[in-house]
Parts: sequence; structure tokens; C-alpha cells
Amino acid sequence: MTRHRSHSVQFKRQVAQEYIAGETLHGLAKRHDLSRNLIRIWVKKYQEGAYDEEGRSIWLIHEYETRIADLERLVGRRALELEALKSRAEPACRENQKADNA
Repeated sequence: MTRHRSHSVQFKRQVAQEYIAGETLHGLAKRHDLSRNLIRIWVKKYQEGAYDEEGRSIWLIHEYETRIADLERLVGRRALELEALKSRAEPACRENQKADNA
């Protein structure tokens, strides 16, 4: 089973900078025992500014706004589903009440 490791922002920044400076993905991956895809992700985030303080703040805000939008869409769908279920249940409830009263 693959073990999950957590790397510091400083380490990610260092690896990204080494790649940008000309180090190969294969060499970096082998030296630091990382996957090449993980290094690509770190380089992309580094270039987007995710590993400097201001850039990281902007990146986090963007991530949070995206997550909030996703959650708002989910809440909207659930509200529509709830209304549909209520509209289907109301006639059945009325019939049960009539039967109980009779």
C-alpha cells in the first residue's frame, strides 16, 4: 500500500524551482522519491503562485469560492428534490386524513 506523505510548502517550492531551472522530471522524482505527476502538479501550482504567501492566499480564495459554488448548486438541487417529494406526498397525506376522519 502506498504511504501518504505530507511535504512542506518550502520543499514543494524548492522542487518546482529545480525543475524550472532545468532539472529533469525523472531525476527529481528519483532523487526525492516522488512521482513525476506530483512534481508536475507542484510546478503548475508554483507557476500560479500557490507557494508564495500572496499567491497562496489568492489560490485558497479561488479554491474556496469554487467549493462554495459547488455546494450552493448541491443545495439548490436538494431543495428542488425536496419540493418535488413534498408535492407528491401531499395528496397521499390528504387521503390518509380523510380516511382517518371517516
